[in-house]
Amino acid sequence: RLQLVESGGGSVQAGGSLRLSCAASEYTAGRYCMAWFRQAPGKEREGVAGISYSRVSTFYADSVKGRFTISRDNAKNTLYLQMISLKPDDTAMYYCAAKPAGGCSEGLWANDASYDYWGQGTQVTVSS
Repeated sequence: RLQLVESGGGSVQAGGSLRLSCAASEYTAGRYCMAWFRQAPGKEREGVAGISYSRVSTFYADSVKGRFTISRDNAKNTLYLQMISLKPDDTAMYYCAAKPAGGCSEGLWANDASYDYWGQGTQVTVSS
């Protein structure tokens, strides 16, 4: 069973940057669509960014476009989320997720119910 472990969260001031990492327990290239989700207290979980198994396609929530970049290093079995120009509204628990390839499209990547594998989350706190 695929296991995912996130790291890189922390506390930063508004305008700061963080890079989240998600280490997978097995080779994911060509097999899994992967994404980052986040959930703030009292709010529903939302898709932040997704990336296809081939790395050809990337997807972003409107709220993070131009500030966040998703990438994956298939040789290291690691997914990344580079976040710049952070805002207090970005404060949330961030989760890495994966599902079998084929579910990565503009209309499907942010459907959290379609993901089979989840990490434990890493907290991001942005202060004003």
